[in-house]
Amino acid sequence: MAEVRQRREILTELPGPRSRQLMERRRAAVPAGVGITMPVFAAAAAGGVVVDVDGNSLIDLGAGIAVLNVGSAAPAVAAAVSAQAAAFTHTCFQVTPYEGYVALAEQLNSLVPGEVERRSLFLNSGAEAVENAVKVARSATGRQAVVAFDHAFHGRTLMGMTLTAKAAPYKRAFGPLAPEVYRLPYSYPYRCAAGASYDECGPACAEMAITMMDRQIGGDRIAALVVEPVLGEGGVVVPGEGFLEALSAYCEENGIVFVADEVQAGFARTGKWFSIEHSGVVPDIVTTAKGLGGGLPIGGVTGRAELMDSVHPGGLGSTFGGNPVCCAAALAAIEEVRSKELLQAAWRIGEIFSARLRPLVEECAAVGDVRVRGAMAAIEFVSDRKARTPDQRAASRVLASCHEQGVIALKAGTFDNVVRILPPLVIGEELLIDGLEVMEKAVRAL
Repeated sequence: MAEVRQRREILTELPGPRSRQLMERRRAAVPAGVGITMPVFAAAAAGGVVVDVDGNSLIDLGAGIAVLNVGSAAPAVAAAVSAQAAAFTHTCFQVTPYEGYVALAEQLNSLVPGEVERRSLFLNSGAEAVENAVKVARSATGRQAVVAFDHAFHGRTLMGMTLTAKAAPYKRAFGPLAPEVYRLPYSYPYRCAAGASYDECGPACAEMAITMMDRQIGGDRIAALVVEPVLGEGGVVVPGEGFLEALSAYCEENGIVFVADEVQAGFARTGKWFSIEHSGVVPDIVTTAKGLGGGLPIGGVTGRAELMDSVHPGGLGSTFGGNPVCCAAALAAIEEVRSKELLQAAWRIGEIFSARLRPLVEECAAVGDVRVRGAMAAIEFVSDRKARTPDQRAASRVLASCHEQGVIALKAGTFDNVVRILPPLVIGEELLIDGLEVMEKAVRAL
């Protein structure tokens, strides 16, 4: 394969003729319910660039929804996949196990914060990881109630979409949903549910959530509290200081399993291995996927040994979970994060985000808030800054302008009014700045 040059280059209109032909085939072969962000078909990708079938080179500020932390074609990942596929592609770990699964479990057990003995289970996706975290918590505690939060996204399976806050498109027409799931306010400083200031939102929302748990559920009935340390699909919302800490303390006091969903914000995305580390909280269980596999599908549940071992033999598993090829890819991806110093790269990307995007709040009336956590960033659009009225059309216009000029970016937020930026951590600074300049120009054009 020819080397993918790390620059934006548009040779045709977008989408080009070959992509349009493939879109026609797609319409005849794939359900309409499978959405598409940008109607161009990929032919090659590496670093921070996706080359489409018409030869256009696009800047990737989406990273396959935070999957491609180590890039689209990391040589070490590709080599590990090739070597494992040549040896064997599947046996099912529950039938005849293999070393790669164990080695990956050892890596995750050592990476998850907290000096406690841990165990890891592997599945096929983030949604499956969340489902199994709930199973483990219910088995270990003998309780049924599960707590989730506003603006959350935890997947598209039955339990995953029940835990997810947003109705459309994730839950509409798919009921009935799973029982014994309760939703609480999340600390969203720009839109604080408690009406507190930015600085006070964390403690205020924690107090509100804890009061609701006591009065509406009962702390002794709750098996698990499932929370994203940084909301991803919810709009890259970083909770106020003290929010996660207070929830963790409440869980410890009441024997509740604290589950940190790190599917989107984990694996170096925020400048630490796991985004929960920014708070200093040590979770009981961590769920992973996306960046874990270096582009291959794998999800993980890593938890305290006594919790994970509470489930009866045969109660956990998956035919394809922890597939040997995916485990090889994940081990290589972990080594790429270390050898390429991608934790530091995420910090540097965050500094660029802050320098270039934060001024938009003062310069552009349509921008209500800019949020940055390492290599995660979001621009939230409003039509009335005083009322903070969500402006979905403004976000759509910015995305359309970016897409027309060859910059891949994503929409997010409960109100569909957020542009989300999640580049591969290996993206070059010059390429990143080019993409951000296109986006800034589109924002200022509002």
